[in-house]
Amino acid sequence: MGMADMAVALWGRHLRHNPANPQWADRDRFVLSNGHGSMLLYALLHLTGYKLPIEELKNFRQLGSKTAGHPEVGHTPGVETTTGPLGQGITNAVGMALAEKLLAAEFNREGHAIVDHHTYVFLGDGCLMEGISHEAVALAGAWKLGKLIALYDDNGISIDGQVAPWFIDDTPRRFEACGWNVIRGVDGHDVDAVDAA
Repeated sequence: MGMADMAVALWGRHLRHNPANPQWADRDRFVLSNGHGSMLLYALLHLTGYKLPIEELKNFRQLGSKTAGHPEVGHTPGVETTTGPLGQGITNAVGMALAEKLLAAEFNREGHAIVDHHTYVFLGDGCLMEGISHEAVALAGAWKLGKLIALYDDNGISIDGQVAPWFIDDTPRRFEACGWNVIRGVDGHDVDAVDAA
């Protein structure tokens, strides 16, 4: 729930989605790469009107509930992709953003942008420690996926605890080196600052 303020800014002010039609083709995509934080996603889905009643939130991580420990596509309304292994979500998000770019090139015409959505991904330190995330970030930069927006929870911890002894990357510089536009110094607990970024 540590990214809740970022989620409020994104889901309340930017994300285009329709709880009544979760499969709307031109919806924005949201990927929770750090899937062990799934309660945040379930709370967002519940509060924004998806068919996920409070009883399901109370049954979090219980056998048969729609609120598994990690998000599962096809199991919970509004979940775009299954995430579990760290690093998997950013790779899926890159694939979604690439699909948007290719579909837009194929079907959009001047004055008629029928494919025009963004892919947003929440990332944590654990996600970015995985080698596959390095490859996905590099591909996104090389392919100039400008509609892929990553929000990074730079809190110095993963599900296993502090990451300082082994994760010493300068993450903003890594993304910049791969061609990303990086906005630094945003207080992730300031909804207005996240909104402005």
